[in-house]
Amino acid sequence: MTDQKNTIIAVVLSALVLIGWQYFVGVPQLEKQKQEQAQQQAQKQPQPGQPATPAQTAQPNVPGAPPAVPGQAPAAATPTQQPVTRAAAIAATPRVAIDTPALRGSVALKGARIDDISLNGYHTTVDPTSPAIVLLSPSGSPEPFYAEFGWVPASGSPKLPNAETVWTQQGSGALTPTQPLTLTWNNGEGLTFRRVISVDDKYLFTVKDDVTNGGSAAISLYPYALISRHGTPHIEGYYILHEGLIGVLGDKGLQEVTYKKIEEEKSQQFDVTNAWLGITDKYWAATLAPASDAHVKARFSSGTVGTLKTYQTDYLQDAQSVAPGATASVSTRLFAGAKEVNVLNNYEKTQGINRFDLMIDWGWFYFITKPMFFVMDYIYRLVGNFGIAILLVTVLVKGLFFPLANKSYASMAKMKAVQPQMQALRERYPDDKVKQQQELMELYKREKINPVAGCLPIVVQIPVFFALYKVLFVTIEMRHAPFFGWIRDLSAPDPTNIFTLFGLIPWDPMVLPVVGHFLHLGIWPMIMGVTMWAQMKLNPAPPDPTQKMIFDWMPLIFTFMLASFSAGLVIYWAWNNTLSVIQQSIIMKKNGAKIELFDNVKSLFGKKKTQT
Repeated sequence: MTDQKNTIIAVVLSALVLIGWQYFVGVPQLEKQKQEQAQQQAQKQPQPGQPATPAQTAQPNVPGAPPAVPGQAPAAATPTQQPVTRAAAIAATPRVAIDTPALRGSVALKGARIDDISLNGYHTTVDPTSPAIVLLSPSGSPEPFYAEFGWVPASGSPKLPNAETVWTQQGSGALTPTQPLTLTWNNGEGLTFRRVISVDDKYLFTVKDDVTNGGSAAISLYPYALISRHGTPHIEGYYILHEGLIGVLGDKGLQEVTYKKIEEEKSQQFDVTNAWLGITDKYWAATLAPASDAHVKARFSSGTVGTLKTYQTDYLQDAQSVAPGATASVSTRLFAGAKEVNVLNNYEKTQGINRFDLMIDWGWFYFITKPMFFVMDYIYRLVGNFGIAILLVTVLVKGLFFPLANKSYASMAKMKAVQPQMQALRERYPDDKVKQQQELMELYKREKINPVAGCLPIVVQIPVFFALYKVLFVTIEMRHAPFFGWIRDLSAPDPTNIFTLFGLIPWDPMVLPVVGHFLHLGIWPMIMGVTMWAQMKLNPAPPDPTQKMIFDWMPLIFTFMLASFSAGLVIYWAWNNTLSVIQQSIIMKKNGAKIELFDNVKSLFGKKKTQT
């Protein structure tokens, strides 16, 4: 009766784990796949740089900012029309093309916003002919995401350029790494504005704004810059990954604010120098970086534009007084691109941007995670395959902790060797738990066994393996990186599925509610499950029957749980388990413990004896 009760408890606990995993991971993964499919369909529209067909629908509204408030950056205004396609929104305004090795897109002459950016080197799928990743989109499109620069008055109401202002291009041609874009505008009241936008061969724009006072009275203006995003984007939804508003704000350090949190708080304000701030996704970001010595009033905020929620990061620099006949200047930088580790490190060093590498969510174990990435990246450059690099880094980590693991496995081996004696003690004193513990302590002392020795080395290794997990999960370098065979993207789940007989049955289990997520089980997750089972069978069995039942179920539970993880993580886990089984088997044999792995395999297919 007790065994049946323990079995029921173990099954219920396992079911709760599976249901919880489905709710917190499975459903978000399914929603993510649906949104990615929708995005791919939307991106089949004509892309920037291709001939655009005039929109047959109504022209999109490109709202201007509301009247500028002295001492505050503008916010988005409420549109009067429904959004149209991205291509139509781009075609609705005059533009200057952006043409660099890494980027393509355009700068809008209306508003002089940088609001049309696609990434040449990154695509929506592993197919190199699939649409390029779209980062920034203009107002009037379904998902506006743009950068804006300008001035707001310190006092009075001079006529200043805003989102409705049409600038004039000086010269001709596209914005390229060798040819900056110069825009001008005269307010007709004595003020002439000049904007020079330059870009490097990666993802960094430099925007220099000048204002010349041709009037008879001095004026005072605040320079500002902002990044605005309309609509709540889909996020991965993992605790270990930050997506949302981000910045390193002087001595306040790294600030990470989720979309949900800023919706609740509405606004967060900072008075700092040596800052950068923006909005980040898992792999891409748009951030502003004023001069490192600039004093800024920075802000994270949220609001609404029509029915869309909006998110904005902006800053206001100190006011500049422009005397008659004088010119005031201000310069800032905009990063709009992929969060490549070496690129961010280079900008931090050459541009003096304060801790710019923290745009990547390295996590709490930053001091381990980042060096581990550089080791993996170095090996990748030698072998040319990120999957092989993962395997070799795992070997290096195992080698680093070899002495600690030896102590751990030796302790486990001794524990396993005295299992019959421990069982005899429990049978001798079945109703006297105190006596059991006393006799067990004497047994440990007699056999020189430290039961804690098997745990401490494992605890010490946890930060390192978690850091490796972070490297595989958050770095863009592994996105769309192939391994061998059917694994064409180490950052995506194993595409094979035993429940479709690996593609022979033409149906998609994901269409089934609740259980559909569990009906996607690839080859590598199954390999991982087998290696985990093998490793657990080498360990001493827990004395409590309920614990033993849970541990027996754990490999199966983890097999289904990890099936939705990226293939790179599953391959790492399977390989790490395999190395652990080899290492532990050698140490167990050395310490005289019986290796019952093959006996356990036979027992799976043998008839269980009836307990009496």
